[in-house]
Amino acid sequence: MNNAAGITVALLISGALFTAQAKGAGDVEAGQKLFGRICGGCHQVGESARASFGPQLNQIFGRMSGSTTDYQYSDAMKSAGITWTTQTLTAYLEAPKKVVPGTRMIFWGLSDPEKVADVLAYLQTFQDGQ
Repeated sequence: MNNAAGITVALLISGALFTAQAKGAGDVEAGQKLFGRICGGCHQVGESARASFGPQLNQIFGRMSGSTTDYQYSDAMKSAGITWTTQTLTAYLEAPKKVVPGTRMIFWGLSDPEKVADVLAYLQTFQDGQ
């Protein structure tokens, strides 16, 4: 293989890997739309967010389950002992009652990994003091 062909192959592989990583990171705009449609009826985010039918989700990453003071959590959520990370939130969004048996959250789960990544990318935008 000559140098030009080798460089072309390397660039194609790098581009494919970059695209896969970017896609895995989620699309904030798509996540905002999904959040509004599937989460926004119960949860709020943003500067004026407050608890509603569910807790507000500002600064969710790194938060312990059942720990905000402005929401009445189920005993199951309070005692779950989960730190919300990308991995734990992914699992929870895919199957809430499997991750926290006894949770009051009425949501059957989101089976599309791309949609989960989009919602998490959107929630990530509310990590810094919102």
